[in-house]
Amino acid sequence: MPFKRKSFSTVGIVGFGAFGALVARHLAPHCRVLAFDLQPRDPEGLPVIFCDLPTVARSDVLVLAVPVSALADTIRALRPHLQPGMIVIDVGSVKIEPVRIMREELPPFVEIIGTHPLFGPQSAKDGVAGHRIAWCPVRGRSAGRIAAFLRRVLELDVIRTTPDVHDREMAVVQGLTHLIAKVLVRMEPLPSRMATRSFDLILQATNMVRHDAPGVYEAIERANPHAAAVRERFFALADEVRGALDEQAELAPPLAAAAY
Repeated sequence: MPFKRKSFSTVGIVGFGAFGALVARHLAPHCRVLAFDLQPRDPEGLPVIFCDLPTVARSDVLVLAVPVSALADTIRALRPHLQPGMIVIDVGSVKIEPVRIMREELPPFVEIIGTHPLFGPQSAKDGVAGHRIAWCPVRGRSAGRIAAFLRRVLELDVIRTTPDVHDREMAVVQGLTHLIAKVLVRMEPLPSRMATRSFDLILQATNMVRHDAPGVYEAIERANPHAAAVRERFFALADEVRGALDEQAELAPPLAAAAY
């Protein structure tokens, strides 16, 4: 159906966790920001107006910052209050399943954009300029205008892609990062006094994701249909490396004997 060109003066955020607050912080200087959360939190001085769900649903742009597992129910609660021509954007860590849900559950008069900001509250604590965002236009005519705002005003690197390509790449990029971080956290305490620069960088990467909400890890490892194959390949290659080390240890002479 045709979509009317309109201005975007109000952004509604559904799900005001740490990432919802990050979105609000960077959009508040440019538009009116409304928010709804089942567990309202301190806006931390942000110029955000907390409202009921029907009020937030009437925003020009609606950002769904909820776990993938809650996306369908959230949309069903919003659906009676949505207005023709508005834009609905998700910010999930996977894209195939959220885009499918939005196509099926959102009414045809609503524009849809699937996104994945490739940063979070920790990595973007000093600002979002220069960070990347995956961009999957699904339905409507406004994706180009919003992408231009993100590039020119927020100085984000907007990467247009498809849900399948996104999930294939994120299965490696995020899947392995979070998997390795989970293991390293369980190995703590880790040395730091005589750490190398490369080890410091590994610890920095671990610290960037260690406080992510449980739903983020669940989405990355379970909701991404390509993640399981990447995990299995990683574990298989790790077993090969371990096997090679064990084989070398069996063939090598004892260290004490090799010294003479």
